[in-house]
Amino acid sequence: MDLEQLMPHVEALIFASEKPLTLVEMTEILGHALETVVETDRISRCIEAISEKYAAEYYPFQLMETGGGYQFLTKKAFHKTVLQLNGEKHIKKLSTAAMETLSIIAYKQPITKGEIEYIRGVSADYSIQKLLEKELIVIAGRKEDAVGKPLIYNTSKYFMDYLGINSASQLPQLKDITDKEIIIPTNGLEAVPGAAATTIDMATQHSLRQAS
Repeated sequence: MDLEQLMPHVEALIFASEKPLTLVEMTEILGHALETVVETDRISRCIEAISEKYAAEYYPFQLMETGGGYQFLTKKAFHKTVLQLNGEKHIKKLSTAAMETLSIIAYKQPITKGEIEYIRGVSADYSIQKLLEKELIVIAGRKEDAVGKPLIYNTSKYFMDYLGINSASQLPQLKDITDKEIIIPTNGLEAVPGAAATTIDMATQHSLRQAS
């Protein structure tokens, strides 16, 4: 089967799927459906052609690599229109506390509940539970080298799919969205006794020199 014949099968498969499809998944499904060996690189070439096809302005949707796979998504210009159809039922409303917790996990993952609470300064039990229920985060294992081997959390594939990204590395850099310096408190176990006093003393001496 040549690429022109294979391309509509790939396109139909992505169109019918409710979630992003990976190259591996498409290779396996199409192999069974067409009863022949389908190479992954041929599917990749089909995806490139499909992506180029729907990049044209007169199509309201496009093929996007998101959530670890490929999916047809409405273009930004039509987001508000589509939102009217679905209303707010697709929007997962989060409290400020949950949003703060999700942001910390997104930028510091993998991270434990204790580390989240250390940064926020308050309990994160309820927020973590809500984020797990909404499938925005997942339990990624345990921190084996920490006391008690606490659970560690990562953002989920659904979280990446919702934002239209493939990995946390594609999140906007903090320096690009805020001009405020974010300072993480020093762990008490890592603090060096006398360091703060030495810094203050040096600053005082510098001020005295300027005054004289």
